[in-house]
Amino acid sequence: MGHNVVVIGGGIAGLTSALRLAQAGKKVTLIEGSRHLGGKLRTVDGWEAGAENFLMRDPAGGPSAAVRLVKELGLEDELRHPEPLKAGLYVNGQLRPLPTGTLLGIPGPQAALETIATVTATDTDSGKPVLASDAAVGKLVRERFGAEVVDRLVDPLLGGVYAGRADELSIAATMPGLYQHLLHEHTLAAAVAKAMANSKAHQQKHVFGTVASGLSTLVNAIAQRLPSIKTGVPVRSLSEVDADGIVLALPGSKARRLLEPRIAAELGDLPYASVGLVTAEFPRFDVPELTGFLVPATEGLAIKAATFFTQKWAHLAGEHVRVRLSLGRAGEPEALQHDDADLTKRALHDLETVLGALPKPVRTRVDRWGGGLPQYAPGHVDRVARARALLPGNIALAGAAYDGVGIPACIASGERAAQSLLEGWDT
Repeated sequence: MGHNVVVIGGGIAGLTSALRLAQAGKKVTLIEGSRHLGGKLRTVDGWEAGAENFLMRDPAGGPSAAVRLVKELGLEDELRHPEPLKAGLYVNGQLRPLPTGTLLGIPGPQAALETIATVTATDTDSGKPVLASDAAVGKLVRERFGAEVVDRLVDPLLGGVYAGRADELSIAATMPGLYQHLLHEHTLAAAVAKAMANSKAHQQKHVFGTVASGLSTLVNAIAQRLPSIKTGVPVRSLSEVDADGIVLALPGSKARRLLEPRIAAELGDLPYASVGLVTAEFPRFDVPELTGFLVPATEGLAIKAATFFTQKWAHLAGEHVRVRLSLGRAGEPEALQHDDADLTKRALHDLETVLGALPKPVRTRVDRWGGGLPQYAPGHVDRVARARALLPGNIALAGAAYDGVGIPACIASGERAAQSLLEGWDT
């Protein structure tokens, strides 16, 4: 049957959902409220204004959803991988290599933390599983390893992914593999060891990848395969939508406004963190042999991370050095309440604090992602499951608000939303 489907939201989750539905023979219209497709995937003049890469493998070791999609779209020849360099961590006024043997900063049995953090708590085996239900990452790690491990390792690493605070982020949502082991293992260290041993995503030669011509190429390749796209068209009520099926691929607050009150209440108010990116291109100078570095909030800098783009990615190397600086942590909106010139000045000042005197940049760019990253509080996974159970069979949810951040997670979420509609029509 030729069902008519509307996908609301033109980020990578919505685009993928629309693609899968169109491939299944459905009449699909994609509606995006802004003038741009791709959400946080946006390449401007050869510079990534948002996400820069994706995981190559899923936790089981197979190709990630992003890699599968890149190959399907005929872009495999454009796959590129970072140079084999370590990332750094700026602690106690010094730039050090990020210690190995940790899972998003939580130390495993082989982690060497001597110059980074001191373990000040006891990971005691009380004869029962570490967790019986979801909990905040920071709370658990503080109880088992101490404050320095959280503040100097876990917080900056989680902050690099979610722009959030470890004390407010759900283990089940941010580290689902570890969470499953915590329901059975009696110590955090044992659970970390099991999770690291079982995850194949970070045990490959190439952990991350990108598209050489920019991630907007991926967006455009999908868009070219869709029969109907409308941009600049906000949807204010589902009563406006005439369709047999609807995929809501929207941020949490926007989706909640369109859903029935009981479903919106079950989802709850999902907070978001805003992120600012300052990219600067310099005349060539000596860059540390790192892909970039993270900065704990305890160091008192506005920047939370730096990426040495032209050193991390060989295909971007040239006459200049390009560095991207990230600002904005959850609960600190004031960090971004500056005009572009002031934000750039603050970011470059912090970069010089870490690296020393720098040449004057020849080009800079500021990108702001207001409400860019969802903050999954403990219980998030269960809340989403209960909300989905209340949805009518002709409505599906997709995107980072529900199923995790990162390009592969969003692509997989879009695919699952499409499949849920298709399965409903097949029964």
